[in-house]
Amino acid sequence: MSSPYSSSATLGRSTLSQRLTDYYELCKPRVVLLIVFTAMVGMFLATPGMVPIDALLFGTLGIGLMAASAAAVNQMLDRKADQRMARTRKRPLVTGNLDMAQSARFAAAIGLLGMAILLWLVNPLTAWLTLVTLVGYAGVYTVYLKRATPQNIVIGGAAGAAPPLLGWVAVTGSVDAHALILFLIIFIWTPPHFWALAIERHREYADVDIPMLPVTHGLEYTRTQVLLYTVLLFIVSLLPFVTGMSGPLYLVSAIGLSGWFLVYAIRLKYAPKPGLAMRTFGYSILYLMALFSALLVDHYVPAVFGS
Repeated sequence: MSSPYSSSATLGRSTLSQRLTDYYELCKPRVVLLIVFTAMVGMFLATPGMVPIDALLFGTLGIGLMAASAAAVNQMLDRKADQRMARTRKRPLVTGNLDMAQSARFAAAIGLLGMAILLWLVNPLTAWLTLVTLVGYAGVYTVYLKRATPQNIVIGGAAGAAPPLLGWVAVTGSVDAHALILFLIIFIWTPPHFWALAIERHREYADVDIPMLPVTHGLEYTRTQVLLYTVLLFIVSLLPFVTGMSGPLYLVSAIGLSGWFLVYAIRLKYAPKPGLAMRTFGYSILYLMALFSALLVDHYVPAVFGS
């Protein structure tokens, strides 16, 4: 015979599980995962050998916590628009699973913890650069740029492009030209990545009065911009090889990955069809992960086979 307390215990576990899930979703985990991954690649590329374990663990943790805090603040500031967009209607602040006070306390707690970890267990430069990035994304971009100009993604992309630079600084304590190349790759990648999504969701952005490029300048103009930025991305993606940062293995990977991205952009411009913009958006995510993976593999594989 079951205990009279079993149902309440089960409910308690279910409620706790749901609450943890809500806080997890508040952090935009898929976005933060990509941020942490590119930051870690920056760490590994910053040294010819193995990354010091303290820089790897505490740098990754601190950057991840502060990125999650910025994502939570972004959802707090965008909650009204999120209510009116199909893509964001299930976010915990929209559904009411979390309220503003809970979200603010959570964002402040993980943000302060991340800052403290970077300040005292990594180095101050990483901490302050990460804070600038957080303010740039959650403050400048979300509060102002997003609703002020159709170039919001281009200007605000600097915040999203910072993670590999932050990872590099976490290891070396300084900014290097090669770290800026990693920054530049993501900076140029951001417009075609996000504008592909904006093409697919342009009616939703129009409904909430967010001046994304396809809303203000039309779909055809946006497709042209996606193509032009993808061409530029192809060129920029070759810089690690051109500057001696990476070798032939990366070069072949970059040409193949960027070439396929260019195929998507050309099709989107000259042969658009339903669903293609979203597939382009999906490929752009795989592209960035694969490109940075190629940087990492190229960095270590020659040393392994050459030893």
